[in-house]
Amino acid sequence: MAIKMCTLLKIAPPAVCQSAVQLFQDDMVEVWTRSVLSPSEACGLLLGSSCGHWDIFSSWNISLPAVPKPSPQPPEPPAPGSPVSRVLFLTDLHWDQSYLEGTDPNCENPLCCRQDSGPPPASRLGAGYWGEYSKCDLPLRTLESLLSGLGPAGPFDMVYWTGDIPAHNIWQQSRQDQLRALTTVTDLVKKFLGPVPVYPAVGNHESTPVNSFPPPFIEGNQSSHWLYEAMAKAWEPWLPAEALRTLRIGGFYALSPRPGLRLISLNMNFCSRENFWLLINSTDPAGQLQWLVGELQAAEDRGDKVHIIGHIPPGHCLKSWSWNYYRIVERYENTLAGQFFGHTHVDEFEIFYDEETLSRPLSVAFLAPSATTYISLNPGYRVYQIDGNYSGSSHLVLDHETYILNLTQANEPGATPHWQLLYRARETYGLPNVLPAAWHDLVYRMRSDTQLFQTFWFLYHKGHPPSEPCGTPCRLATLCAQLSARSDSPALCRHLMPDANLPPVQSLRPRPPLC
Repeated sequence: MAIKMCTLLKIAPPAVCQSAVQLFQDDMVEVWTRSVLSPSEACGLLLGSSCGHWDIFSSWNISLPAVPKPSPQPPEPPAPGSPVSRVLFLTDLHWDQSYLEGTDPNCENPLCCRQDSGPPPASRLGAGYWGEYSKCDLPLRTLESLLSGLGPAGPFDMVYWTGDIPAHNIWQQSRQDQLRALTTVTDLVKKFLGPVPVYPAVGNHESTPVNSFPPPFIEGNQSSHWLYEAMAKAWEPWLPAEALRTLRIGGFYALSPRPGLRLISLNMNFCSRENFWLLINSTDPAGQLQWLVGELQAAEDRGDKVHIIGHIPPGHCLKSWSWNYYRIVERYENTLAGQFFGHTHVDEFEIFYDEETLSRPLSVAFLAPSATTYISLNPGYRVYQIDGNYSGSSHLVLDHETYILNLTQANEPGATPHWQLLYRARETYGLPNVLPAAWHDLVYRMRSDTQLFQTFWFLYHKGHPPSEPCGTPCRLATLCAQLSARSDSPALCRHLMPDANLPPVQSLRPRPPLC
């Protein structure tokens, strides 16, 4: 029935429908068996509110310590001449093991430029050697070119790497495919970055079926043990024993990369709308947020600063998870020095405000663009300049740079790939610094300055924006997404932009396809 529905509704070609249903069916049946759904809830889930009420993702709250919150301390720029660290940020590499130059970039399948895509029509060019502006991922040679060409952007003190290693052929992936991607790309990173410490986070594409990350109470063959164990083995040179222990349990960890700085790598799949295992129980999966509170309180007690890395941004999470995370960020605003995510493939950010008035910007999550071209983008990566390694460092982000490979130039006959600086944030946007208030002000400047917004729109797509213009509704929705790090909260944007004619939708946040 599922295969017929998929085919009749033209969700995907028949062969993709059949493969996807067969791949997902065992886990889906297990989830349905273990879920406690009334007939009304099941009908509401499948057919909508006209059929029944579905509220399986009910509200919940984590506990914050009784320790009073210290008075907010506005961050200050470091003294002139203070050491500055450069942190390489990699995300969404999406290596396609079947990428093939010359194949059809506009095939009927959800992912093209592959051996099974067939040749293009005579009127169109085939997939380029280094990648393609279409629904395609990257060949390994492009990732190797990226890593081997990092010299002008370095040197780097450390690397944050926030996942999504395999390609988007989610209907035909095996555990063997995923583990091959993990080990192959990890070995490539080790080869070109050598002694530079690398701190990874788990993406939603690392598992198969995609987005399938059961909480630790799921044991046996359907658990995530096969994946976390492989990650621990691959990443053992970079992570200490305690980090490897929690990685093996739930895919998250904490460590101290330098004195005064604590790094926390979250498994954001436990907040994901697409992780169907959360239908069983979505209340703080794996106790990760309560663990995060403990880590942040301990850092506050020590006087340390904290960086958080993860794949899926908090504004894209399930509502209760997202709102709890927002509350945690507000409580520990003095301790939290940086938040770094990926997943959307585009270049954006999410601002956090005080919950009492929703007017004081207190933190910003940076969403870096992808390495992959999916969909119709240039390949890219990010470098963060951070207050350096010295006693009393704030560990704040001071600026960031984005580098791209211009595919049009790279795929010219006889050309060689040239990774180039696309822009620097402070210089391009005229920012006094990159603290939360500066990004808040930028959004409001872009609201009234359409030329400035067009610059943002161009960079948002890594220098290859869609041909369709982004008119007023598109512009306001895009700007609104930057103002809210809290999911399912359109009222937040209407509070911040009370006179904006926002589209009447449940959520104003764009959703990345197939991510």
